Amino acid sequence: MYSLNAPVPGEVKRLAAELQPRLMAFERIRERHSLLVKRFESEDHRRLSKRVHRALAGAPAVEARITTIESFDDPVRGPGPVVYLAVESPGLVGIHDRLVERFDAVPDLEGSGYVPHVTLARGGSTEAAEALRDVDIDPIEWVVPELVVYDAVHRERVSRVSLPASD
Repeated sequence: MYSLNAPVPGEVKRLAAELQPRLMAFERIRERHSLLVKRFESEDHRRLSKRVHRALAGAPAVEARITTIESFDDPVRGPGPVVYLAVESPGLVGIHDRLVERFDAVPDLEGSGYVPHVTLARGGSTEAAEALRDVDIDPIEWVVPELVVYDAVHRERVSRVSLPASD
């Protein structure tokens, strides 16, 4: 399984680290943070990377913004609730939609169900998720400079696409 991710800036990683003591009530705390843009079925990573590059030709650099902590109380997969930093980015949603047209959507997770976010933790109580949603955070804004094709099996980056993407 591969994914296309937008790396998150140091400010987002620092915020996640600052929130970690509040995440102790959850079963799984995410140690490495990224922003999922699209999942892909397994295929040769070289072929996949070429197809992704072609699909994103001409895609501009996009802005992203985090202003709140939210949760999926009943996630499609895995234990809930999932608490996350909510990402506002019409540009990333546009890139996601463009890729769904070329690669199809993972049912219930992508297409109209896609919510840009940075996962913090999962598998705790509803009360713990509610408490985190009530935490005020300072907004973080950035421009996404690249997207990375990630190999989940080997846990490594296999290629990247600089934004704006060239033909």
